[in-house]
Amino acid sequence: MKWLGNKFSQKTQTGEYSHEVFSPSGRVRFMLGVRDGGVFYSLKRDEKVIVRESKLGLDFVGEESFGRKFKLLAVKGQEVNSKWETVFGEEKVVVNKYHEGEFRLGCLEDERGVIVVRVRVFDDGIGFRYEIAERGVEQLTVKEELTEFNVDQNGRAWWIPAYQPDRYEYLYQRSQVVAMDKPVHTPLTIKTTSGAYVSIHEAALYDYGAMVVRRHGDTLRAEVTPMANGDAAQIELPFNTPWRVVMVASRAMDLAVNRIMLNLNEPAREDFAWVKPMKYLGIWWSLHIGEQTWHAGDRHGATTENTMEYIDYAAKLGIRAVLIEGWNEGWEGDWLECGKDNKFTLAYPDFNMKKVADYAKEKGVEIVGHHETVGFIENYESQWPEAFEFYKDHGVKYIKLGYAGTRMLIDGTREFHHCQPGVRHYQRVAEIAAKYGMMLNIHEPIKGTGIERTWPNIMTREGARGQEYEGGGMTPEHHTIIPFTRGLAGGFDYTPGIFDIHSNGVKTVWSTLARQLALFVTIYSSWQMAADRPRFYEGNPAFKFVQDVPADWQKTVPLVGEIGECWVVARQDRESDDWYVGGVTNEDARAVSVYFEFLDEGCEYEAEIYRDGCEQEAEGVTWVGAEGRAHFRENPLAVVIEKRRVKKGDRLEVWMAEGGGFAVRVKRVE
Repeated sequence: MKWLGNKFSQKTQTGEYSHEVFSPSGRVRFMLGVRDGGVFYSLKRDEKVIVRESKLGLDFVGEESFGRKFKLLAVKGQEVNSKWETVFGEEKVVVNKYHEGEFRLGCLEDERGVIVVRVRVFDDGIGFRYEIAERGVEQLTVKEELTEFNVDQNGRAWWIPAYQPDRYEYLYQRSQVVAMDKPVHTPLTIKTTSGAYVSIHEAALYDYGAMVVRRHGDTLRAEVTPMANGDAAQIELPFNTPWRVVMVASRAMDLAVNRIMLNLNEPAREDFAWVKPMKYLGIWWSLHIGEQTWHAGDRHGATTENTMEYIDYAAKLGIRAVLIEGWNEGWEGDWLECGKDNKFTLAYPDFNMKKVADYAKEKGVEIVGHHETVGFIENYESQWPEAFEFYKDHGVKYIKLGYAGTRMLIDGTREFHHCQPGVRHYQRVAEIAAKYGMMLNIHEPIKGTGIERTWPNIMTREGARGQEYEGGGMTPEHHTIIPFTRGLAGGFDYTPGIFDIHSNGVKTVWSTLARQLALFVTIYSSWQMAADRPRFYEGNPAFKFVQDVPADWQKTVPLVGEIGECWVVARQDRESDDWYVGGVTNEDARAVSVYFEFLDEGCEYEAEIYRDGCEQEAEGVTWVGAEGRAHFRENPLAVVIEKRRVKKGDRLEVWMAEGGGFAVRVKRVE
């Protein structure tokens, strides 16, 4: 072992063992110890305490609980310094550099009860998991997890409650950690009183309930989402739990480019070169504002004629694909009960899949299929593989999945989406989709834990409050919190691009038009939806940015960011030298400085800027939509487009209106 500062000490009189693992730079330090049979850890960064002494452990049914009567048997480790290339993502090349400690622990009373605590220490955080060896039984039942995160109780936390009817789809609350009065979902992000930023999450979630975090006395404890019978999980031995992750940064914006989640997952075991990011239109927003319906009738949206019109728009506007929701039978009646009747291969009489598929192929447009299960898992899985074969026969490679029910119905029992049986289902659907060469966008999903590295066909997901909640259920602040919370869990199909801000008065969007452009950059997704009805894009100069902006990136560089205040980020196109910059603010207007340090030295670029309109503008700008001072309520359509030459080191001052934003395309001048 060649770890910086590693040490191992033994105090035989007290039975206390301690061992430290430092990150490659030495900035992060993890310590594991055993005292009186209990196992504990702590974490520091730059000599600041991030996690005080915290328990480790698992409570089993009918077996000795790990973490109560254990001793340290052996310690070993390794150091890793590698790079790997993503199939798609926010970075093309990811650096994977860490020091690893393997702590082998055994039960004081029974040598069979061996459990390994494996920790990987990065310069921006840690991941650790429990590895349960084979023993005299084939299966164990985990009653609960004893893992603690003894963080600063006076720190400021951003959180959403767990075990609620709408799953992860809530606005974030902000409070001191000590005031969190409910179990909360992860990522849970905290700003400590010492100024450090910390986010607690998990990686590589398979065959186990998702972790939520609950206050337990003066600390936080991991809680595995229980099954209906109250157990956390039933596991087959040997078994590795998901990684428990603590991300750490000195600045909020550095959290947003943390790649620990991906690095703790395994590489893909097969070739996923067929996976391709894209942008899409869809028969979707018209349904949410009541202009059309999912079910058949006078206002049915997914008719053959209407779908072909959307395909024409996609071809004309240069958008790659069209989502079709509501084409299949089963949408009548109580929407949340319709899942038990959904037929995934049987179309309504006014929709002809073959005709639509042939027309899309002729126009060079992909179809995004749709499976809305409403959480009725037996009904859905009973139609496998026919449902996937149906799409394959019609050339469909992209599928949006939905699980809109408050609970899943699995084996006759109502279960949380994110309990162990739910996690197993989401994995099964990923595997069958991969078998058929299909890419997935999962709504009402299990949260992202980096498994898209292993299963790149899981390209994006919802798992947070998205744009469909506009019309009273959204705030401008939400967009400035997401990159530092939900955004840490991977791509988010937020569905930006609403140009008809008032949407017939049904769903007024609390956003300026410039902000809608910015969201294509500030909220990452490898599928990006131009979510509005396409007729509102025709003839609007601002739509050029939507046409230009990619959904796959070479590099991501954070520029300005504070949780709940603002977020500005630059991303480089994976297929060209172009850069794109997006910025959003909360309900406060503000000016920010964009420094073009990320550009190549000695090159000249043209910046095409889309920003909120000010009261007085310089000559030579192009007004779009409306003139005057932009405001997300009073004048949302006031957008200015301008161009200027820039180079490395230049600075751009940009003003954002209340609830506003800006977007910039930076193209190299040859």
